[in-house]
Amino acid sequence: MLVHFGSKPVVVASSADAACEIMRTHDLVFANRPKISIFDRLLYGSKDIGASPYGEYWRQVRSICVLQLLSHKRGSIIWICKRGRDFTYVVKQLDEFLEGVIKEHKDRKNGKANTDDIIIEGKGSDLVDILLEIQGEKSTGFTLELDSLKAIILDMFAGGTDTTCTVMEWAMAELLRHPEILEKLQTEVRQVAQGKPEITEDDLDKMNYLKAVIKETLRLHTPVPLLIPRESTQHVKLMGYDIPAGTRVMVNAWAIARDPSLWNQPEEFQPERFLNSTIDFRGFNFELIPFGAGRRGCPGATFAVAVNELALAKLVHKFDFALPDGVEPKDLDMSESTGLTIHRKNPLFAVATPHSR
Repeated sequence: MLVHFGSKPVVVASSADAACEIMRTHDLVFANRPKISIFDRLLYGSKDIGASPYGEYWRQVRSICVLQLLSHKRGSIIWICKRGRDFTYVVKQLDEFLEGVIKEHKDRKNGKANTDDIIIEGKGSDLVDILLEIQGEKSTGFTLELDSLKAIILDMFAGGTDTTCTVMEWAMAELLRHPEILEKLQTEVRQVAQGKPEITEDDLDKMNYLKAVIKETLRLHTPVPLLIPRESTQHVKLMGYDIPAGTRVMVNAWAIARDPSLWNQPEEFQPERFLNSTIDFRGFNFELIPFGAGRRGCPGATFAVAVNELALAKLVHKFDFALPDGVEPKDLDMSESTGLTIHRKNPLFAVATPHSR
């Protein structure tokens, strides 16, 4: 579908075939990001990973994030921030918040920090410490300026909290709507745990139904339904249509994940559909692309899913869940909000009871 946002032509792709052509066949042509003023204002001239233009800067920043911040060896990265610091999502306050966080880390590194004002969970470096180490290295040949530092921190912080929160919110809502699925998931998790007090990341590989629940949540409730816009860098033929250079492209991952030609009973929450399926979210199966695909696919997809799996496994391991008195599963409100990420329109209320072994 072709629409115009003012004078800007915008192609909206709502089929798996179109998404495949954009993100695989012509991935390089559509690897650029359009210039969007709100991204420039919030992300320091679009110096983050998601919104930066395609080119050497993006390659360097993405490499830093994939190898240093999102790798398996960094799986226990902890976000450290000052106790009581609050911020409103406005440019000036947000910038002051990030400046303060960076200053605190520099002071701590130099032995000047007031440890009473810092919450530290666990040991080792957090993502800000790692970025400051990289900033101080001269051998890389790549200079990480302060604005780039802040943009990357914001990317990691927002990407690691907002979408993760959204997935957990929808997963719990669907489980409460389907008590039989919740019971099946709890049975699997508790059998794998075998009486252990805590679920660990090593346990996740044995939890096939848990993985199916997360995949089905990502399908039915795609966190970023239109992904991040792309822009063509040259004229290209797309499914027989002429697409000129400079055309903005939006991939409707939400619609693709609910396409009845691709999914049986697409509006129903059925984790079983993934138990004997090779379909995955890593960008090779275009009927399920909650993290995008190709060069501009989300670099933190594997990390994010592992966090969601572990969090959900710990919840259903430790607690039994039920809806408040008087609320029937079929009556649970599943209305969506509007926004870049799709949260529930109304808060989810549930009764959590510690599970007695």
